[in-house]
This record gives sequence, C-alpha cells and structure tokens, in this order.
Amino acid sequence: MDRKLLDILVCPVCKGKLLYRKKEQELICRVDRLAYPIRDDIPVMLEEEARKIAPDEELPEG
Repeated sequence: MDRKLLDILVCPVCKGKLLYRKKEQELICRVDRLAYPIRDDIPVMLEEEARKIAPDEELPEG
C-alpha cells in the first residue's frame, strides 16, 4: 500500500483518520468501527463494502 495514498485517504462516513492493517489488508476507522477492504492494492472506500467491526474485536492503536 502506497504511503502517500494512506496519508490522504479518510473514512468516507466521518472523514476521520484511517489505520492500515497490513496483514488483514484493511483500512480501519476507529470512530465508525468499519474496516474497508484493500483488493489488489486498491482500497475499496465504499460504506456498503466495509466490514462492521464487532464490539468485542480489538482495534489497532493509532
């Protein structure tokens, strides 16, 4: 994932900062508890494609 791209991407719902989970290939919004997938090095920044993060799932620090 390109670092420059990560620096400019924001959550499409709240416009907040996203955290990159390399192993899971996801961008995480801690505020909305959504995980946006990265497919073939392309972030899919659609709310309907995002995975809802379960209340008991630990979020990365950031």
